[in-house]
Amino acid sequence: MVPHFGDRMNLSTTLRPLGVVGGSAVRGHTLVRWLARSVFGRWQLFVGAALTLGFFSAPAKADPTDRWETLQAIHMVENPTNSSRFGPHGELGPYQFRRTTWKQYTTKSFRTALDRDESDRVAVKHYEWIKQGLRRNGIDPTAYHIALAWNAGLEAAIRGHIGAGSRSYAERVQTIAQDISRRQVAAQP
Repeated sequence: MVPHFGDRMNLSTTLRPLGVVGGSAVRGHTLVRWLARSVFGRWQLFVGAALTLGFFSAPAKADPTDRWETLQAIHMVENPTNSSRFGPHGELGPYQFRRTTWKQYTTKSFRTALDRDESDRVAVKHYEWIKQGLRRNGIDPTAYHIALAWNAGLEAAIRGHIGAGSRSYAERVQTIAQDISRRQVAAQP
């Protein structure tokens, strides 16, 4: 059963069965609600298809497809104060790597995660590994999906077994990455 938009429901709950929640498509949710109730009535599949096709997504210039933008956003969410203390689960450094993730990409001491240059090198390798894994499974490696896999793990992101905390994390990363992208576009002559 597909819920109809006429009911008072959370838009995310309504759109989740249509595969729309989580990406950039929900940005125009106020417009979507108005369209769904006023214009399309109970044609939720039509609205869902419009969202899926990206009619309400951000302009292409503001899409953070650049690795740097996404990694900067991850850093800003993970460790905005550049704390040198271990996190609650043993995470360390600008990207809050766990020891097992760190060891996948380097033989250097885990304490080296505090060195920004070394941490950036490992972050790029981890980003590329996530990106390849998402593509292999037919998932667009957007800032949102990269962040989702960064936080919840690649397998969880691929299978869709994601908790609300990880979804919130990915949305924050996506928003920050888009803001960085917009600022870069605005700064260009």
